[in-house]
Amino acid sequence: MSEPLHPNAPHHLPSFITAPGDTDILMVVVGIVLIAAVLGVGNVYLRLHTLPERMAHKSQKLQFEIVAVLGLLALFTHIHLFWIAGLILAMIDLPDFSTPLRRIAGSVEKMAGVPPEQDLTEPPVGDATHAAATDDAKARIEKAAGAKSEVHSHA
Repeated sequence: MSEPLHPNAPHHLPSFITAPGDTDILMVVVGIVLIAAVLGVGNVYLRLHTLPERMAHKSQKLQFEIVAVLGLLALFTHIHLFWIAGLILAMIDLPDFSTPLRRIAGSVEKMAGVPPEQDLTEPPVGDATHAAATDDAKARIEKAAGAKSEVHSHA
C-alpha cells in the first residue's frame, strides 16, 4: 500500500507533501482562504465606497441623489475626486429653503384670496370643507373685484 521512497529522497517528508493520487489538503485550504479574502476585501471596498451615500441617506432627497450620482461617477470613471466631493457633500447639512418658501407662497395665496393647493403630504380635505373653502375664496375674490370697480368709478 505504501510505496517505497526513492533511495535519494529524504526519509522524513514534511506533512504538506502528499503522495501521488491523494488530495492536496494545503491547496484546498489555501483556495478557501483566498476566496474568503477576496470576498472580504471586496465587501470592505464596497462598504467604504458607499459610505457617502449611507451618510447622506438621513439628509434631504436632493442632497442624497447628488451624492449617489457622485458615487456612481467615482465607481465607473475611477476618478476619486467624485468620491471625495460626495463625502464632503454628505457631511454638510444643507439648509432647508423649500419649507419657508412654501409657507411664504401659502401666505401670499391667502392674502390674494386664492385657495391653497392640496399638499400631497397632508391628508386629503373632505368635500364639505373643500367646498366651503372654495365658496369663501370666491366670495373674497368677488368682494375684491367689487372694491376695485368702486375705486375705478370714483377716479
